[in-house]
Amino acid sequence: MATHDSDLSQMNPFRELTKTFEQFKMPGMDMSAFAEARRHDVEAMVAANQSAFEALQALARTQTEMLTQTMQAMQSSAQSMMSGGASGGGDAAEHTEAAQKAWNKMLGDMKDLADSVRKAQSEAMVGMGERAAKGMKDMQALTRTK
Repeated sequence: MATHDSDLSQMNPFRELTKTFEQFKMPGMDMSAFAEARRHDVEAMVAANQSAFEALQALARTQTEMLTQTMQAMQSSAQSMMSGGASGGGDAAEHTEAAQKAWNKMLGDMKDLADSVRKAQSEAMVGMGERAAKGMKDMQALTRTK
């Protein structure tokens, strides 16, 4: 496993980036610290993107399940209606109303999920904004004359 870890450290793009930045000397600026700060920015973006991706996958799964359940309920209602109501199935208007209610419930649930996604995206943007503000403070600290 140690070999694998060393392979990963060799593939670290920030190691090369740090070396590249260190070649450029700028008065009053620590280029290693600059590269390290950018690494933290990229890590924050990767984490935010991973979180958003996972949330969207969960949303897609949930929406698929909701749609499947709704369609199964509508199909079951239609089959019951077509069988002549052998189990006291009622009339077509009742089945149509039940199907409409199931469909509207699913749409409402999907709207709630979309609202949750919007909220999660807003929170992620706040986090990215905070990271950007921290990055600016880091840059200001790096450029101060010592």
